[in-house]
This record gives sequence, C-alpha cells and structure tokens, in this order.
Amino acid sequence: MSKIGFIGLGIMGRPMAEHLQNGGHELFVVQHRCPLPVSITEKGAVVCSSAREVAEKADIIIAIVPDTPQVEEVLFAENGVANGLSPGKLFIDMSSISPIATKDFASRLNALGCDYLDAPVSGGEVGAKAATLTIMVGGPLVAFERARPLLELMGKNITLVGEENGAGQTCKVANQIIVALNIEAVSEALLFASRAGVDPERVRQALMGGFANSRILEVHGERMTKRSFDPGFRIGLHQKDLNIALDGARSMGISLPNTATAQELFNACQGHGLGDRDHSAMIRALEIMANHEIG
Repeated sequence: MSKIGFIGLGIMGRPMAEHLQNGGHELFVVQHRCPLPVSITEKGAVVCSSAREVAEKADIIIAIVPDTPQVEEVLFAENGVANGLSPGKLFIDMSSISPIATKDFASRLNALGCDYLDAPVSGGEVGAKAATLTIMVGGPLVAFERARPLLELMGKNITLVGEENGAGQTCKVANQIIVALNIEAVSEALLFASRAGVDPERVRQALMGGFANSRILEVHGERMTKRSFDPGFRIGLHQKDLNIALDGARSMGISLPNTATAQELFNACQGHGLGDRDHSAMIRALEIMANHEIG
C-alpha cells in the first residue's frame, strides 16, 4: 500500500482517486475548487488543510486540474506541493497543460530531489469511471516504473512516450487535435445527412459498420442525434488544449489550418453560451450557421 496524495477531485479526478482507494492505497486529499466527494472521505481518505500538507504526508502526489496556471498554483503557491516535498518523492501531473511549462515545473521539482511525470489522460468521464483511460507519460523510466502500478488502476493504454518531461503533454496535444477534427467531421456529416432529409441516427448506425467508424462517431455522434450535451469534457477545456496546439505551431513555424477551424467553431459555441457543454456540442455552431438542427 502506498501513501498517495490526490489533488483535483472533479469530473475526472473523483473516479480516478476512487480506483486508487479501491486498490488498497491510502489517500491524502485537499479541497481544490470543488467540494471533497463524500464517497472518498467516507472510505477513509485523510483530509489535509493544504497541498503542502498533502505533499508532506504522501510519497506520491497526483494532480489533475484544469489548466497550466492551476498546476503552477498547486505546486508553487505559498502552501503548495513544492514546499512540502522531501527528496525521493514523486509528483505526477495528469492535467492537460503546456509542454513548455511542464519542463520548467519538472526542473524545479528535480532541483528538490524529486521526480516528475507528466501523464495526461484521454477517455473522458466514461474512461475515468471505467478505469480505461489512455495515459500518455513523459519522464524518467525509473519514475514511470514506480508509477505504473498506480496508473494501471486508472487506465488501460499506458505509454511512456519519452523520457523527457513534456513528451506526455505533447502527445496529449496531438490527441486533442485528432479528437477536435473528428468531432468536426462527424458534425458536418450528420448535418449534411439531416439537411438532405435522411435520419442522422440511422446514418450514424450505418457508418459504424464501415471505414468511417470511430469512437467519436459512436459516442459523440449519438450525443449529437440525442441532443445530449451534458459535459463529459467541456468545450472550454478543449479550447484551452487547442490554444496550446496553435501557440506551439506558431512557435515552431508550422501551420495547423484545420485545428484553427475547429477552434473557431468552439469559439462560436462560446459566443452562444455553450462553453460549459460537452465538446460534442461543436455541432451547434454548424447548426446555427445553417439554421437547421439535426435533432
């Protein structure tokens, strides 16, 4: 049994932490931007007063929070993780943040004698609950092997992308580009079918048997036809990830034209008050422009 600190018990973090608890590990938690889940505290999680106290009591600290500034706050605020660390401890950031900032954060923790892994996830709320997340890891092999038993309680496809910090985050950015463009493609296809007078749900079912099939068509296509946009992964968070992609592309002197188009559709959704809806609601931007809803 390991002593695990867990910071960020929201839509994704709560089920991930529960899997660790069910795996027999002792949890140390702190409230961060949302109330502590009763389901976790009733099972014996130790409630701490700060991220610093979490780091003092745990051997491995995991964080999954919305964005780069929140990770920096968790780590380096006055009562942050860094001030509670001692040599030999491991910090695992499972948030989706800037690869450049990740390298800086890792360097600062390495100077304290601690290891750092960036291990962002893909699979959404469904994957978090089912413990089937894809986990993309950057950092030293020794630290990865130390973390692997914990990661295996939360995910299925676990890959050490590279032994340099930031490799996991770079992989997650690539993932988010692919997901956004697939959502855009499915949105266009179902809108086209609906406007042509064909049932988009039957079109979705037919396409699932062919080369056009994908998890996006299967899961988010159904969300689109059933008009079920309660968030599994919010548009606002996907916008953040695409901003990282586009900023990185500019810094490297490359063009990501379709990523930019997907971002503009998310921007249109934000403009219509849909930023807190699931990212499958990207279809609403196309529907609004076409003055036609598929459902």
